[in-house]
Formats: sequence, C-alpha cells, structure tokens
Amino acid sequence: MLTIGVEEEYVLIDPATGVPVARAADVQAAAGRQRALTAGEVQRELSQAQIEVATPVCHTLDEVGGHLLRLRHCLAQAARGCGCRLAATGSVPFTDRLGVPVTPSPRYLRLRRAAPALVDEQLINGMHVHVGVPDRPTGVRVMNGLRPWLPVLTALAANSPLWHGRDTGFASWRTVVNNRWPASGPPPEFAGAADYDRRIHALVDRGLIADTGQLYWQVRLSERYPTVEVRAMDVQLTVDEAVLLAGLVRGLCARAVTAAQRPFPEPEDSGSGAAEPSGPPEHLQPEHLQAAVWHAARHGTTGVLHAPLTGRPAPARQVAAALLARVDEALAATGDRDRAAFLLERLHRDGNGAVRQRRALRRGGRAALIALIVDETA
Repeated sequence: MLTIGVEEEYVLIDPATGVPVARAADVQAAAGRQRALTAGEVQRELSQAQIEVATPVCHTLDEVGGHLLRLRHCLAQAARGCGCRLAATGSVPFTDRLGVPVTPSPRYLRLRRAAPALVDEQLINGMHVHVGVPDRPTGVRVMNGLRPWLPVLTALAANSPLWHGRDTGFASWRTVVNNRWPASGPPPEFAGAADYDRRIHALVDRGLIADTGQLYWQVRLSERYPTVEVRAMDVQLTVDEAVLLAGLVRGLCARAVTAAQRPFPEPEDSGSGAAEPSGPPEHLQPEHLQAAVWHAARHGTTGVLHAPLTGRPAPARQVAAALLARVDEALAATGDRDRAAFLLERLHRDGNGAVRQRRALRRGGRAALIALIVDETA
C-alpha cells in the first residue's frame, strides 16, 4: 500500500463581504495554541491572507479524512477568534482595491520582485497529494503514467469559477492563473530519472527559474520527500471530495508503480543529453495535453473531456467512469472501491465545487455563496 499525504491551501475572508483579509499570522498563532495541532502542520503561504495545512504521512483514506477534518476544524475555530473565516475555495470570489500584502519571507519577497503582477494575483488555493514511491526512477515512470489523466483530475476538482466578483466562465480559474508561470501546466514526458534531473537543473542553471521549488507542473517529484506530488487539483470545498481525489490519485500511482516494475533502462549519461523517449500516442503529445487541461479547466464536469484511453472527446461522466475503472484494482486492494464509487456518484449528482458555487450565487447572491464556502469548508 502506497503512503499518502495531502496539503491544502485556504484563504481567510471577511465574514460579511467575502474579501480576503491579511490575518494569517494571527490565525496561525491562535491555531498553534490548540492541543489538537502539532508542529509543522500549519504553514504560511504566499499572501498574508492564505494559510496551508499538511497531513502526516497516512496509510489509509480514513486517516487522510480524519486529519483534514481535524486541521480544518482547528483553523476554522482560530479564524473565527480572529474575526475572519476559513475558506476552501480555489480562487477568491471577491476582492477589494486594497489588495493583500505578500508574506514577508525572503523567498516570497524575491518572488514578488521577480513577478509583481503575477504574485499580486496569486490568490489561488490548491490541493497537493503526495504519494510515496520507492525511488526516483519509479517516480518518473509514475509521472509519465499520470500525465494523460491530469485533465480529468483538473475537471473533477474544479472549484474556482469566480474572480474579482464575476463569473470567469471557467470551472477552474485557478488552473489558468497558475499556468502563467514559466514551468507550469502538465509536465513533459521524461526518459528516466537522469533525464528528469538533468532537465530541471538546466532550467535553474540557465536562470529560467530561481530554483526547483518553482517547478509548478501539475505533477512533479518532491525535492523534500520520496514522493510524487500531484498538484492539478483546486482545494476542495469538503473533506469528502478531497478524500475522493486523494484515493483516485493514489490509485493511478499504484497502477503506474506496478507498470514500472517492467524493465525500463536508464539512458547512459554521456554528457551529450539523454536519449529521447519513444514517442507517445498522438493524443499524449504535449500540445494535445496542454489543450486538454485548458478545456478541463474551462468546462469542469459539465461538458465533454479529453478521454485518455481514446484521445477523443467524451461526456465528463463517461471519462470519470473510465478513470474509476482504471484504478478499480488498486482501490479494491485498499478497501476503498465502494467509497470512491459512492463519492464520485455524489459529485456528479450534486456538482463539484464550481457547480455548487455558481448555484449558491445564482440562488442567494453574495451572502449565500459566502455561507456555502464557509460551512462546507469546516
């Protein structure tokens, strides 16, 4: 059974207006006084209105769900004590003209100097799933295996339809905002671990990114942990949705790890560059995958999606069913098959975060939307 861990990013909002408030330091300090939290579980994020949590290493989805509930409840209580609310939304629906200052850490301040407008607009929140892998060569095989499914994960997880007080027309506006950075979106295919390491360090050595922490691909190898880190998903309104996505991601990784047991020789490092991988099917070419992610961000689960197994458009529910079937064996092995099927059907029935946000705004205006986000977050 592969280990799993989840990171979630949240925004702190004013309970009446829904605009972000720069109180992350106060909320982190208040949360730190609660016995239910341990050191390192709550961290600061890029802006002073954002805060992040990280679960411990987990072995079951029950553990993942339990830790996320605990962390959300603690932060929600701390936020209320500081006069704001915790919001698990992929984008900030409402803003004011004042903006939100950056967290004053050397890294974040350097980032703002390098790309001020991008940083000022980076009020987006993701969910990152770490899945343990035996080694870096296996991790690269897993990355390659996940690439075709990144649009499907993007669509299911879409929870950021609103931006600056208006509907963007996209289900995941966070995906669009995040993909403006130099190394973002779906990653390229790699020939192996040596190829991966050579190419990411070339980006740094040539001054194209400051460090490997600026690899904002939708899936990458963690430089801190022996994990593959999947970053395609918006933060989810509810813990149940986060658990579903974590289970699907782990299932995809488990299938790819099994496939990685087959021989896959690392290319010789002759100093002249790694050998090119054998060409993927046409629908896995980078330009096709990039376009499929864009369409997934645009339509979410309400339209058609790129079907990884055929390369053709198909209804979102049909493509999601193909994903569930693909990870069926892995879910059965961990005892999560029935839970995943139930949660996925509920997502289709009730709508993902983007659908529910739009529905709340349409039915009850700003107050109803704020209430939905705050209530479902905690």
